[in-house]
Amino acid sequence: MKKIKIKGMSCHHCVMAVTEAIGGVKGVKNVEVNLKKGEATFDETAPVDMNLVKERVRDAGYEVK
Repeated sequence: MKKIKIKGMSCHHCVMAVTEAIGGVKGVKNVEVNLKKGEATFDETAPVDMNLVKERVRDAGYEVK
């Protein structure tokens, strides 16, 4: 399981946006975003480029710590 810290989430909409952004990366499954902890976790079905995951989160409007 991979984990990244995310800054700037404040509501359920933010959680859904980050979930969709990370879930759209090839090889990612089981995305879980925790608003209180400010983090997202996910499993890999194949090696995932973490830089791409971070880029997608930033593109969605959030900061990766």
